[in-house]
Amino acid sequence: MQSWRKSFAALWAAEFLAIVGFSTSNPIVPLYLRELGVLDPARLNWWTGAISAAPAVTLAIFAPIWGSLADSYGRKLMLLRAMIGGTILMGLLGITNAPWQVLVLKTLQGCVTGTVAAATVLTASMVPVEETGYRLGLLQMAVFLGNCVGPLFGGVVTDLLGSRVNFLMTALLLAAAAFIVHRRVEEDFSPKPRMGSLLRKALPDFSVLSTNPTLIAIFAIVFSVQLANGTAVPIMPLIVLHMTKGGPGVGSLSGLILGGGALSAALAAGVVGKVSSRVGYGRALILCVAGSSLLTIPQAFVRTPYTLLAFRLGSEFFLGGTMPSVNALIARICEDGRQGSTYGLSSSVASTGGALGPALGAAVATGFGYSSVFFATSGILATAAASFAALSGRAKAKLGLAGGGSHDL
Repeated sequence: MQSWRKSFAALWAAEFLAIVGFSTSNPIVPLYLRELGVLDPARLNWWTGAISAAPAVTLAIFAPIWGSLADSYGRKLMLLRAMIGGTILMGLLGITNAPWQVLVLKTLQGCVTGTVAAATVLTASMVPVEETGYRLGLLQMAVFLGNCVGPLFGGVVTDLLGSRVNFLMTALLLAAAAFIVHRRVEEDFSPKPRMGSLLRKALPDFSVLSTNPTLIAIFAIVFSVQLANGTAVPIMPLIVLHMTKGGPGVGSLSGLILGGGALSAALAAGVVGKVSSRVGYGRALILCVAGSSLLTIPQAFVRTPYTLLAFRLGSEFFLGGTMPSVNALIARICEDGRQGSTYGLSSSVASTGGALGPALGAAVATGFGYSSVFFATSGILATAAASFAALSGRAKAKLGLAGGGSHDL
């Protein structure tokens, strides 16, 4: 097996474990807050939204910084930083005893983690150009599979052993992921010479946007997809709690819904990553966003967790096909030696959408009820698909994708 194939296999396994870890504990935060004494529904919605949004806000700020440092000091080092930092912070979450402590640690989590962006740029710089779309699709499959296994595992652990043990399991999984990267992933890294101090090298590189305006269009749809996804996912346990009227097994049912949706998205990531280069990454992107929008609408009318699961499987399948197309487009158009900066900005945009999503979901749920959250999600996705379709149809040449590249858009 070629060296890059061995490294990619190890990277895939490590990222899968890391995402399993994070998604083991993230969905049970609302239930953990109830254990900490937050019982009023309005306060619970507020704390859930704030804690879900906080790491996304700080990740949006720090992702471009870590991306710039990756171009100067190596992509593997940045991935290790994210995994080891997450190990420490998630372990500390298990000994908190007040909501504000959870908020502080989750805020710090966004400052030092970001394994998906770090693994993505490492993959893009590691694999041959002709393998980029397929391998990024496989990496996204690892992310979705991790998001599938994690909630299922976390829900069972929470119901049987409690939330604090759940956070400990997350820390152990992240530590195992960091060990695999350290021992098994090889990086052939030769940074471009960059003058200046560490602080200067850490400054985000926004010039990539002016040299290639295609990125602006791509980042816009990344923002919309993450905003829409973030409206319902963080409060899914509360939606299930409302449906079951406080019955037993809420953690397990929530894990089943979130995990099943992630499994469906993982299947889509593998399929889209393989075939989107043939039909055009942009066309695949529009189809996936539009399909997810349509299948989100019925979720507003369901009354049982298992019916909700059925529609989540469909909407998440289409949503799972978006990021492989996005990452492949970015890999094709970003300059050599600036992948870290470019994917760092993409992660920042995604995190901004992810930060606003939980706040929007909590506000909509509090003001209009849980069903309205799904209408908001569908509307965001429909607007994103229509806007990107109109943009790609009118301005391919202006976007810098004339000739063969236009087919990708």
